[in-house]
Amino acid sequence: MASLSITLQARSLSSSPLLQSRPRLNPNPNPLFHSKPYSISDRNPSLSKTILPQTKRIFAICGDGRRDPWEENQRRIPFSDVAVDGKKRAFWKRRWNYWDATRASEIAWVHVLSLLAPFHFNLAALRLAVVIHLIAGFGITLSYHRNLAHRSFNLPKWLEYSFALCGTLAGQGDPIEWVSYHRYHHQYCDTARDPHSPKDGFWFSHIFWIFDTDYIAEKCGGRSNVEDLVKQPFYRILQRTWIWSNVALALLLYMWGGLPFFIWGCVRKVFTFHGTFLVNSASHVWGNQVWKTNDLSRNNWWVAVIALGEGWHNNHHAFEFSARQGLEWWQLDVTWYIIRFLQVIGLATDVKLPTEAQKRRMALD
Repeated sequence: MASLSITLQARSLSSSPLLQSRPRLNPNPNPLFHSKPYSISDRNPSLSKTILPQTKRIFAICGDGRRDPWEENQRRIPFSDVAVDGKKRAFWKRRWNYWDATRASEIAWVHVLSLLAPFHFNLAALRLAVVIHLIAGFGITLSYHRNLAHRSFNLPKWLEYSFALCGTLAGQGDPIEWVSYHRYHHQYCDTARDPHSPKDGFWFSHIFWIFDTDYIAEKCGGRSNVEDLVKQPFYRILQRTWIWSNVALALLLYMWGGLPFFIWGCVRKVFTFHGTFLVNSASHVWGNQVWKTNDLSRNNWWVAVIALGEGWHNNHHAFEFSARQGLEWWQLDVTWYIIRFLQVIGLATDVKLPTEAQKRRMALD
């Protein structure tokens, strides 16, 4: 008997979940983030070739067990239920602009030089590397992320600017660029316009998106979501000088302690890099979800240890405005401990935390 073939009709474009606005369930009081949710009318026309084919899922279920090619393109990330959508983004065979090449070269050289660390070890260099890592790391987690991107608390301007200057030493760009990408990430989280979703590939979300600035600009747009920072002269200065801050630090380390200090300065930068990168990748792939966030964000304890408390990512996506991300007493959140200390001594004000009513509304139970 000939095998029976059943073809299901394609769903209409208007009913596709990719073409509908992704609901925002969390009660975020911060107006800096969410403009209207993403809809098909918002997309850049250049993305239509990648978005629309994914909405036309025509499944052919045949007697010989064959499946539609669209599903065959789904590649699951190991030890996770997260699938990479569609065709993998090309890394080498694409147009590289000057900024992509410069940043890729800098990150590559820092990693290569770090391999020399065992041959140039001394205790003083290690201690200094840890101190600089914490200074730059809190510059990212406390300043760039919770203070500037989410406005989870307020600081006196002298202290806000000091923490932001420390953040530039992490080598992750200036506050305007960093905050803009991060706000786009929350606005379009794990959709086609997210700058770094693991749906584009684990390594793309971890690091490769940084070297693909034209593609990210097409997906997200410009810097219209950071006008609160652009209007402040200090942040415009950091936009032009953050690279030189890193160059100056590297020279100072070499002049102070020679090659060991310089090499271990590279090691601390690699550690800071991947602490942030793991939040973008691993915390959207591995871990558990306890809140209704409609995205892939997960709570991941080991990322929280590495990234100074940033690994409680499902908590964060549920309550983006919260200065505290480790919401349970046992959830280690070193950045929150610093913010709480600043609050106790009167320097941090208007510290935002989720209410019990908000938690009940967002809980999966």
